[in-house]
Amino acid sequence: MSSVEPILQIKDLRTSFFIDRGEVKAVDGVTLDVPKGKTLGVVGESGCGKSVMALSILQLLEEPGKIVGGEILFNNVNLLQKSEKEMRDIRGNNISMIFQEPMTSLNPVYTIGEQISESYRVHQNMGKKDAYQKSLEMLRLVGIPSPEKRLHQYPYELSGGMRQRVMIAMALACRPDLLVADEPTTALDVTIQAQILELIKDLQTKLHMSVIIITHDLGIVAETCDRVAVMYCGNIVEQADAEELFERPRHPYTAGLFNSLPRHDQEKEELEAILGYVPSPIEMPQGCRFSPRCSYAEEICRQQNPDLKTLDNTRAVRCWIYSDGWKGSKEVAYHG
Repeated sequence: MSSVEPILQIKDLRTSFFIDRGEVKAVDGVTLDVPKGKTLGVVGESGCGKSVMALSILQLLEEPGKIVGGEILFNNVNLLQKSEKEMRDIRGNNISMIFQEPMTSLNPVYTIGEQISESYRVHQNMGKKDAYQKSLEMLRLVGIPSPEKRLHQYPYELSGGMRQRVMIAMALACRPDLLVADEPTTALDVTIQAQILELIKDLQTKLHMSVIIITHDLGIVAETCDRVAVMYCGNIVEQADAEELFERPRHPYTAGLFNSLPRHDQEKEELEAILGYVPSPIEMPQGCRFSPRCSYAEEICRQQNPDLKTLDNTRAVRCWIYSDGWKGSKEVAYHG
């Protein structure tokens, strides 16, 4: 899909949660690439499977979650064939993750310096003094004021924006090749959001990283991403270069997301909404998962879930509209 060689290839990934009521297919046949040195945005509503996909990459799922199929190739090596010990070496060293809420990820009883330096001591066998010096350098790199003081403080003594910067410092301590950022600006005000996103972009350039940003915020995608994958009910429904996607979304769900956004250059009395509700993950519709909410749906949409179809070298869409047998219009209404 992209001319740039991928650092990560996810092929037909299937991750399920096995509960009393049955199997919940949180990620159901996801295939996507992350190009080297680029940023991939994964966007969709809460509960669509974005975070589960991210946790699957690092094999951080807890029971009753389980990866039941597919491949996750990192530099052409299948991570799903790695042992837990091997994955511990990869986490933080080669692939790092920033979680949604820093106060739940930072340990409240250890200082900031102790938590960052642990990465150096575990992954690079540094002594305590050298690890603290490296931690100090990382705090400077992520723009935390008075870093010498912050090293000896506890998470509760820092603001939300500074805690998020600490999380970034911890994630990037060992200069990973791939950073997975799961809702990296959740609960931050708009000004701090912009600073954190700018910081991630700046560090990506300096460290030559690839980045996956998991978000429901299309504004973040527009600001930071080179490519975008749109998820709905465990499926990727559209993939494209960011500029192309924002210029003309092709899947009805993607167009619905974009049409629901407020526009500064247009006066709308009411925002457009996507009709209906997201289906229960335990009772998915038989055909296309978006068909109960889609104004374009025909009989085939209600009977069979379409494959992700490549439209050109940079875009793929999961929709019957783009199949050879579709009789209606192939243009999806977009009011951009």
